[in-house]
Amino acid sequence: MMKRVVSSLALGSLLLFASCNSKKEEKEEATIYPVTNPMKMDTVINKEFVAQIQSVKNIEVRAQEKGFLEKIFVDEGQFVHQGQTLFQIMPKLYQAELLKAQAEVEQASIELKNASTLANNNIVSKNEKAMAKAKLDAANAEMKLAQTHLSFTNIKAPFSGIINRIPLKLGSLIDEGALLTSLSDNNEIYTYFNVSEPEYLNYQTHVNDRGSNQVTLIMANGEAFPQKGEIQTIEGEFDNETGNIAFRAKFPNTNKLLRNGQTGKIRMTLPLQNALIIPQKATYEIQDQKYVFVVDKNGVVKSRNIKVAYELPDLYVIASGISGEDKILIEGVQKVKDDQKVKVTFQDPKKVLQTLKLKAE
Repeated sequence: MMKRVVSSLALGSLLLFASCNSKKEEKEEATIYPVTNPMKMDTVINKEFVAQIQSVKNIEVRAQEKGFLEKIFVDEGQFVHQGQTLFQIMPKLYQAELLKAQAEVEQASIELKNASTLANNNIVSKNEKAMAKAKLDAANAEMKLAQTHLSFTNIKAPFSGIINRIPLKLGSLIDEGALLTSLSDNNEIYTYFNVSEPEYLNYQTHVNDRGSNQVTLIMANGEAFPQKGEIQTIEGEFDNETGNIAFRAKFPNTNKLLRNGQTGKIRMTLPLQNALIIPQKATYEIQDQKYVFVVDKNGVVKSRNIKVAYELPDLYVIASGISGEDKILIEGVQKVKDDQKVKVTFQDPKKVLQTLKLKAE
């Protein structure tokens, strides 16, 4: 009797389990998954490029004469005006050379005067007068050279700007060509950034689509610089190692916020022609690789590895892996498995994109 009871309970449990599995399978089979095609469309993207910031005018101020640094008239970070004296090298040696040259000029002038008088009286030949004239010319040249050397002991600002680091201290013995400081005019700044060859070609061949040459500078703190810049030039050749080419944009810097040597990012609008676009929610990720589920004509799900060219709000621009004719799963990517057969309903890709941030046109 006990064996019959146990047998009946086991049979009942088996039937109940089979019934539950059957209902679960029916429920899974009853699920209808939406699919769509990747959409081809023309659009624009905002791409960011790492940028180096440089002052339009930035120079090194170097000594043109050897000597002791006798005076420093400015301080680091100080704004100076064009022509303002910055440094003075001890001038005594060059003053002495100038006095000597002036004396030689005076002597040569007297000799020329005497030679002229004698030549006019036919006491000496005309060649003597010419030799005296040449001697005076040489003395004048030496005097001008001495004046130039003396002027080099006063180092002046070639333009208005901000003084940077002053590495040498008062009394230092400096050589000709020694770095005294650098000077930056920050009224306007340049930003240099590298663009890949495909992006360069899109930029150059779709002039009307890009709207304008204006770009935005994102500063190191993540904030946008308040004034727009304009792309002015593109370098003449690509870098063979990186495959990139350098762009240069110019920004007004009226508030002097930007300084030479800073970094940031240039946000640039790039046109995309016939871009293949899918919703981000249609993808899943495994070990930094992105995948979609492609549903074949028999309703069988197949995973497909894709390469993403650009990321947009809620969307991916696809570089490779799928085509515009493929049907991809847009819901339930975490529920289905590879080679699973599912029921699907097709949704127009334009309507799918209209529910996202970027509208199809």
